[in-house]
Amino acid sequence: MPVSDLIERWAQPPSTFMKIDGMDVHVRDQGPRGATPPIVLLHGTGNSLHTWDAVAQRLTTTNRVVSIDRPGFGLTGPNPSGDYSMEYYVGFMRRLLDLLQLERCVLVGNSAGGRVAWRFALAEPQRVERLVLIAAAGYPRTLPASFGFRIAMSPLGSLILHLLPKSSMAASVRQTYGNPSKVTDDVIDRTYDVFMRAGNRDALGPALRAARASDDYPQIKTIAVPTLIIWGAKDTVLPAADADRFKADIRGSRVVILPEVGHLPQEEAPEETYAAIATFIAEVA
Repeated sequence: MPVSDLIERWAQPPSTFMKIDGMDVHVRDQGPRGATPPIVLLHGTGNSLHTWDAVAQRLTTTNRVVSIDRPGFGLTGPNPSGDYSMEYYVGFMRRLLDLLQLERCVLVGNSAGGRVAWRFALAEPQRVERLVLIAAAGYPRTLPASFGFRIAMSPLGSLILHLLPKSSMAASVRQTYGNPSKVTDDVIDRTYDVFMRAGNRDALGPALRAARASDDYPQIKTIAVPTLIIWGAKDTVLPAADADRFKADIRGSRVVILPEVGHLPQEEAPEETYAAIATFIAEVA
């Protein structure tokens, strides 16, 4: 589907598009400018900025909040260069913050977006006031990849993804929730539509392979910014035990485990996720 066909439903105000690295990057920049620190939200693989809607709505009562569709996903679509390495994403984040005129921010990332967040915190610690990792990627996988991800990384992955029915996408989304009954039709429609955005299916395999090629977890021990770790106890994508690994490796970090919640706490438990983030920012400040 061309992005022009998706804008009417999925890019209504406050959505805008910023030109970065030859892409029209889908951005939502909301909330008051003032004394409180700006917050930047990064989604995971196969997702979009819409995953943050409920949390962002709460955070924008007090803070400026920026959410984006990362290159390769959402309405931003594929990177023309085909580069989805962590080194590329760190540079992309630097250019994004420069264009937004954000010298420092609270950086929040879920899943693969969490990996981008902690890698950026390592590269640019002076620009990350606080770091929030929500079921963040980083350590070698101990749980099997989902059916969709295994397909995407296969030699014929791009072709097969073009043939997958919407029902397969719905089943994949439900697997990311601790309570699958909480997955609404709107969530399924949104996930399917942005995945159908022209170029996204072809980008998924390269993005996953680039992530798998990153053997960077020893660097986690050198993170030196205040860090909050949030995890769902029923995460079947990345195990909740990884929360303890992050806590052990990041000095002074704290952990919040949400019972009965899966891989997407910001969608499944937005009130609890918001409360944890807001409390962390206030206490550390």
